[in-house]
Amino acid sequence: MKRSKKERQQLLKETIEDMPFITDEELANKFGVSIQTIRLDRVGLSIPELRARIKSVATHQWNETVKALPIDEVIGEIVDLELDKRAISILDIQIEHVFSRNKIARGHHLFAQANSLAVAVIDDQLALTARADIKFTRQVNLGERVVAKAKVLETEKKGRTTVMVESFVDNEKVFFGTFEMFRSNEPKGDITL
Repeated sequence: MKRSKKERQQLLKETIEDMPFITDEELANKFGVSIQTIRLDRVGLSIPELRARIKSVATHQWNETVKALPIDEVIGEIVDLELDKRAISILDIQIEHVFSRNKIARGHHLFAQANSLAVAVIDDQLALTARADIKFTRQVNLGERVVAKAKVLETEKKGRTTVMVESFVDNEKVFFGTFEMFRSNEPKGDITL
């Protein structure tokens, strides 16, 4: 269905307000127009590109919440966080993340995203990785978006917290790991999931 520019821009604005992390490509598919048309519409509406939207949300929303490390030391952009429960981050794989020969992401970037998310979810001033059991399940390529999801599984009395992190490209799991995190303080309240 062909929409007028005004209708499309209004729907575009509403869509981005509801889903601030939607890509220009996804918007182009949704509205049946070119990516360039979406970019021009965004500029006309003073809506920043995806990367700037993610950074803005992450900086304003999580800067005061993340305790164990500065927000700018988290690999990827945090888009959801509930301390000692769960967290989600997004990492867009760019040229600096891949091997030059084959454009496959270097594993340490996926590990760093997962590990820093496991640190960020801890409700403590100090959280360190004591142990990690990880597995890569498929290669990640240049241009793909990795969504890492952390979930606190258990907190022991010995100042240890177990965090599971799963990373996905679209709905396909590309990485998972269990991180045993050392924390300096006892958790605030009971952890039950």
